[in-house]
Amino acid sequence: MTLHRRLIACLAVLALMATPVLVLAVDDPSEMLSDPQQEARAQAIGAQLRCLVCQNESIEDSSASLARDLRRVVREHVAKGEDNKQVMAWMVSRYGNFIRLKPAFSAGTLLLWAMPVLALLIGLGTAFLFYRRRASAPPPPPLTEDEKARLARLTKD
Repeated sequence: MTLHRRLIACLAVLALMATPVLVLAVDDPSEMLSDPQQEARAQAIGAQLRCLVCQNESIEDSSASLARDLRRVVREHVAKGEDNKQVMAWMVSRYGNFIRLKPAFSAGTLLLWAMPVLALLIGLGTAFLFYRRRASAPPPPPLTEDEKARLARLTKD
């Protein structure tokens, strides 16, 4: 093999190693559904559910034992013929809205995202009112002769 062909072979191997590979955490092939369409649906649902152990990964990406159990439950529901909304509703009713990686829009999430803006507006409004009240306050009355004499004695020392 010439040097040129070895270099191309090495570059090809490096290119294959550098390409991102979708790795799902399904450890056991028996965990997967036999119907490819149902398996694809189960994976799509699992990609939307948070691993309660890892908290920043979907159950499809996590290798935690709880994620494995949740994947099994999702696949059981899909195999029963439930649609995606029913499976998600069951998971949310069981584990709460936290299990969703992307929570549904609600008044609570709106309030959560609006709080920093509301706090900034309240702070700016308070500062504006404080400044306006201070600027419109009448000047203090002038010192009396007794106060001037006392001030002179205090500052003399």
